[in-house]
Amino acid sequence: MGVLSQLQSHPLFATFVPEMLTAVARVGTAVTYQPGQVCVRQGEAGQVFGVLISGCLEAVRGHDTPERQHLGTIRPGECFGEMSLLTGNPSSADVVAVERSEAVVFLQEQISPFIALDRDAVRFVTRLMASRLAPAEGRGVHPRPAIVRYSLGASRPMKVLTVSCRRSDMRYSFFDTTSDKAVANGGVVGIGGRKAVHTYNGPRGTWQGTIGTASHETALVAMVGMLTGAEGGVLADPSELSAVGHRVCHGGLAFDGPTVVDEAVNKEIRRLIPFAPMENPYNLKGIETCRQILPSVPQVAVFDTAFYLTMPPAAYTYALPKGLAGREELRRYGSHGISHEGAIRTACGLLGAQPDALRIISCHLGTGASVTAVDHGRCVDTSMGFSPLAGLVMSTRPGDVDPGLLLYLLQQEPMTAAQLQDKLYNESGLLGLSGVSGDVLTMLASADDGDPQALLAIQVFCHSARRYVGSCLGLLGGVDVICFTGGVGQNAPGLRARICQGLEWTGILLDEARNRSARVGAGAAAVLSHANSRAHVLAVGGDEDYTIACQAVRAVSQRPVTDIMRQHHKPIPVGVSAHHVHLSQEHVEALFGPGHTLTWHADLTQPGQFACKEQVGLIGPKGRIDRLRVLGPVRRETQVEISRTEEFKLGIDAPVRMSGDLDGTPGLTLEGPAGKVVLDKGVICARRHVHMSPGDAMEFALRDRDVVRVRVPGERSLIFGDVVVRVRPDFRLDMHLDTDEANAAELGADAVAYLDAIQERRSG
Repeated sequence: MGVLSQLQSHPLFATFVPEMLTAVARVGTAVTYQPGQVCVRQGEAGQVFGVLISGCLEAVRGHDTPERQHLGTIRPGECFGEMSLLTGNPSSADVVAVERSEAVVFLQEQISPFIALDRDAVRFVTRLMASRLAPAEGRGVHPRPAIVRYSLGASRPMKVLTVSCRRSDMRYSFFDTTSDKAVANGGVVGIGGRKAVHTYNGPRGTWQGTIGTASHETALVAMVGMLTGAEGGVLADPSELSAVGHRVCHGGLAFDGPTVVDEAVNKEIRRLIPFAPMENPYNLKGIETCRQILPSVPQVAVFDTAFYLTMPPAAYTYALPKGLAGREELRRYGSHGISHEGAIRTACGLLGAQPDALRIISCHLGTGASVTAVDHGRCVDTSMGFSPLAGLVMSTRPGDVDPGLLLYLLQQEPMTAAQLQDKLYNESGLLGLSGVSGDVLTMLASADDGDPQALLAIQVFCHSARRYVGSCLGLLGGVDVICFTGGVGQNAPGLRARICQGLEWTGILLDEARNRSARVGAGAAAVLSHANSRAHVLAVGGDEDYTIACQAVRAVSQRPVTDIMRQHHKPIPVGVSAHHVHLSQEHVEALFGPGHTLTWHADLTQPGQFACKEQVGLIGPKGRIDRLRVLGPVRRETQVEISRTEEFKLGIDAPVRMSGDLDGTPGLTLEGPAGKVVLDKGVICARRHVHMSPGDAMEFALRDRDVVRVRVPGERSLIFGDVVVRVRPDFRLDMHLDTDEANAAELGADAVAYLDAIQERRSG
């Protein structure tokens, strides 16, 4: 029996029109389980959704052990994996076929948009969830059948090309979703000259040739010809491509993630050329050319600056006169975001951890160089600024320079602003210091030969890097992981050792033998730290092309989710998260007396949560805040949520976190009528978030912990990015903003928001 005929008999699809049911059948896989077959093992990620057609499955703990515990039964006409549509969390039990069973399974990324478009299907699944969640412990544990998996985060077979166009060169890589490694790659150097060299590495080996008087256009045409060529090509026709991902240096404030290019996106990248005059024009040339020669293929812009748009105002704001400071675009942005993101992903994969559980310092050291601080998944600071000139000393760029010096040069030297710009971008840095080369590895060889200028260049380079690593350590209040990536970061053990010198007092210890011998290729990582080090120090092989490919897949794959979100156009009430305290029972009694229980005062918007009559005072290093409302019910850990202005009043700096994420947060003193409690942690600024029920989430094709953009209409329409979706059966639909954000946006009590786009999806 085919997939389509199986689905026609299942109640989930009872109201699907024939065309939609046929489309669903195309993405489903028929699976048969034999009696006793383990369909999914405990700990495997729940990434699929399935419908049982015949037979019987059971969820068990301790399968094949004397302690075997039956948790639930899945019968024909029921679904499994419905919780994975909301969380993607690993299964906490084995699922075993009781008898010969037939099912149709789907990758959740493929099936969720279909369910979202049918209200009856949404109701069917949410009712099933409610019945599974209600009675016994262990409900909601469902199988992840063994079906085809794809790389690059894709939910279907895809072919992806990545392109990075710069002033005088262009590089490209071709990926398909059968492997995490590029199937082919190449590049053209010497663009703009009399003759350019094209190198290609394909399945059948390496080829090299020349292109006369090469422009970016002719180089890209040559690229397509090579990829489709009879000798070593990987495409029968360019139309086979699912997407082309382009590195773009500067995305300004408009782009906080990968974006499918249309005329509006094209126009904005062009407007931002003055922000990155040495890169954006050539990035844009690559996009425009590919739109012409590959007209049927989605072009995706992947921005180096997008990674930094989560930085807090204190990190990105320049102390300029009021008239200039009011121009929002005059701020720090950062660069190398694609590299830092890839390095962090690789490092966390090696360590078996999620970025949102760690404090990370990422050091991209190459032709360009930057140091970035990431706190629990959010970038909070970086060495670069408005342009790629600031921060560390680089190959041909100076890094931090007193603006007064630049003004002096313009006043005293016979040069124009354009000439000074050229000197800062192309003649400074290591090249300027040494007078010989801007290549760090060449500098190291010259320094070994006794060249004093080369030695000085290396000392300046390492000093600037160590200074920024130290500042990030102080900002984060410690660190869990330090990554070295980029051509220099992954290949120069001597420089890594120099940069880490003097950090021993923090407990960060390099293992000399590990550091000296570490060699990492693209997408690989090696541990450099000593076993007794408090933080992991890693060398990570840069693989920006892979990260760009993943981002391109993400943009194309998530576009249907964005379309569904906008199609529903469902208003979301906006609530302001005023300052408040959640207390543990231990602290309730310490503050209000032995045996005291919290007293109801008023219900809150979320069921089961309430404001209490009890109030406490907050005492910080600088000042105090009185009459802070306690919210119930009691929690396992005490948590204080305040606004940015209240941080200043108290004299503390609280990080932006989700509720319950308290590691590394500051503490203060709570004062109640019966006593005081001194907290060593627990004070946060609440991250923007939207509460949803499972039904709401399914209507929007979203799941727990997705990150979205939200639009608030009004006289001046506002977009809030980096909004986390939280899904629970008892949640009501609403959005929470910090008090200061709501005041700055002049939002009233009746404000509503609309989901605008999905930014990020994290698997469990």
